[in-house]
Amino acid sequence: MFRRSSRKTDDLLAGKPASYGIHRYLQGSSNLFEENRLLKVAVAGLFGITAVLGTLIYTSNQNTRTVVVPFGAGGDLYVTGSKPSEAYLRTITRNMVSLSGTYSAYSADRQFQELLSITHPSAYNSLRDSLNRLLDELADNPTLSIATYIRPDQPVTWTDREILVPVEKVRVIGGVIRKFRGNLRIRYAIDNGRFWLIALSEENFDANPR
Repeated sequence: MFRRSSRKTDDLLAGKPASYGIHRYLQGSSNLFEENRLLKVAVAGLFGITAVLGTLIYTSNQNTRTVVVPFGAGGDLYVTGSKPSEAYLRTITRNMVSLSGTYSAYSADRQFQELLSITHPSAYNSLRDSLNRLLDELADNPTLSIATYIRPDQPVTWTDREILVPVEKVRVIGGVIRKFRGNLRIRYAIDNGRFWLIALSEENFDANPR
């Protein structure tokens, strides 16, 4: 096989000047270089298209709007990607203050179960233990009741991770009323359009006996 191919090549070059062979070699090399360059351009173009499609898919997911309208509610309650609307946050804030801050010995267990149902798994045990301590206090003081209100004279502020709520808490036990003012800090996360409670904490409370 090798000898026949070599003889055929010799026949093609017979009677040709030496420059003819060099020219054929350079032309072949040039064609090979051009093919390699086109292949590189095609690969680069493929990577570019993949990157653009990936960016479009990511942007589309971030801009996907999940509309949440509880029964009897109105307004623009929605989540775009992981960003809730202001109306959504206001509604969540009122619910959190009501469930965690207004209760009695008769209603606390049911309300605390609702809180735990929206608590993120990573924070579940910690919040459950905290709420159980409140239930123990209520068991020892069945006349104890708590009412918490959002203060209208102070703004509610929020970020993409927490809500800071100025509140007034009224504590009644045995006919004795005490009022407290401070802040309720609500840490949260939005995952796939769902609200998750991460932590609840009371800060800077001052007592005003009445």
